[in-house]
Amino acid sequence: MLSYQHIYHAGNLADVQKHALLALALDYLTRKDKPLSYLETHAGRGLYHLDAAEAVRTGEAGAGIGRAEGAAWFDPAHPMTRVLAAVRTDHGAMAYPGSPLVAAHLLRPGDMMHLAELHPQEHAALEQAMAGYPARVYRRDGVEMAQSLLPPEPRRGMMLIDPSYEVKSDYDRIPAVIAQLHRKWNVGVIALWYPILTDERHKVMLAALERLDLPRVLRHEVRFAPAREGHRMVGSGMFVINAPFGLADEAARLSGLFAQL
Repeated sequence: MLSYQHIYHAGNLADVQKHALLALALDYLTRKDKPLSYLETHAGRGLYHLDAAEAVRTGEAGAGIGRAEGAAWFDPAHPMTRVLAAVRTDHGAMAYPGSPLVAAHLLRPGDMMHLAELHPQEHAALEQAMAGYPARVYRRDGVEMAQSLLPPEPRRGMMLIDPSYEVKSDYDRIPAVIAQLHRKWNVGVIALWYPILTDERHKVMLAALERLDLPRVLRHEVRFAPAREGHRMVGSGMFVINAPFGLADEAARLSGLFAQL
């Protein structure tokens, strides 16, 4: 069993990039009066408290969402502003949504969520966080879940693939996984998050993805200083297939903000 728990990193700069793009994509998709499906392969616990000992220990949230909000990165009309306000109203001022709760606060009645999390404690916390939302929570391998459900019903929708990358083989297998999922669901928005490490091991994976010649791809990367001495993550990336209208504009806006850090 892999040991990764996102509470140590919740609300960091990578989350800011990922959740801003996710929120914009879902905000656009929900403007059309047709139901959609949202799938997530590595959901985590869904809800985080940034005053928890684990989060305080790393300080990544203060350098991430704390800094972004202090610099007014999200105006009142931005969907992340609405999500953060709703989550804090429900769970307290130090609450921060994982991507399942970002999605839950933007989806509508009639939309459907499928969330997979294999880690037993994270899965139990996810079930609790998603109680009351129209979500099906699975304790199983997320890629297997996605392959079993595609194409989903409703057929419109989005999938987020957000592995922990604890093992180097994750980078090797992802291009083939993405190709399989896209073949089964060629109309779906498929978003892959990946870390940018000091050894830049993501580059081989991205080169393989680009050789697949997928439709309407948005590749967005931001760089930032390591969270602490010796920390290997120096950036964050999103690779989006069938990128919704307006997502490239949001990516460009974020690039400008990150460049000022």
